[in-house]
Amino acid sequence: MFFLAENRRHPEFRRGFADMAGVAPGIAAWGLMTGVAMVKSGLSPVEALLMATTVFAGSSQLAAMPLIQAGAPMWVILATGFCVNLRFVVFSAHLRPYLMHLPRWQRLVTGYLSADLTYVLFTKHYPHPGVNADERAAQMAYLAGNGGINWASWVTSSVVGVILAKFVPTSWGLGFAGILALVGMLASLANTRMRWVSAGVAGSAAVAAFALPLKLNILVAIAAAVTVCLLLEARISAATEERRVA
Repeated sequence: MFFLAENRRHPEFRRGFADMAGVAPGIAAWGLMTGVAMVKSGLSPVEALLMATTVFAGSSQLAAMPLIQAGAPMWVILATGFCVNLRFVVFSAHLRPYLMHLPRWQRLVTGYLSADLTYVLFTKHYPHPGVNADERAAQMAYLAGNGGINWASWVTSSVVGVILAKFVPTSWGLGFAGILALVGMLASLANTRMRWVSAGVAGSAAVAAFALPLKLNILVAIAAAVTVCLLLEARISAATEERRVA
């Protein structure tokens, strides 16, 4: 976490900060339009500021805004946010081996500060958990620097969006810059055939299931990609083993 001195002093903190700094403007643009959308959906400035500073989940915020504006029941709004954020169950399961050496409160705070690009950049640089104290310290410092600027960019720009909501038309579509930043980062990770297959299956499934309510197409995309890749990996492993025996 970025507020711990041991993380800030580590060289990997600066590396994580620098890696995220390149896409931070896109995240900030997305956060700005989310702040604007919160006010234009009917939230009071105080409510919007409270959400901007406590809810670190842009996609679920944007999904909830039309429901709030339409006066939907609270359980529907909460269910929508839950479904949109189900991908973080997958992220947290993957990150669990990296974080289990930390105290519970640090794991909880790290989970709160983890976002899509935080996860993508971290797992790109550290595909495997650290095997000793030095490696674990480096990984936590990188994650702190990475997550710190991501969180600061999002919260600051969301607050600015709330304050300037009357002057920023939603037709600007600045939030698309955040989507482009995410797509660009994901494209850089597609460096193996299996990852290309995973991206293709997930994208196809998300489009095919787009009509599902509560953004459940995201969950369908994750499940489809994981299932297909696990099956392919099992077949490849079996074929490799047969060739070794032969």
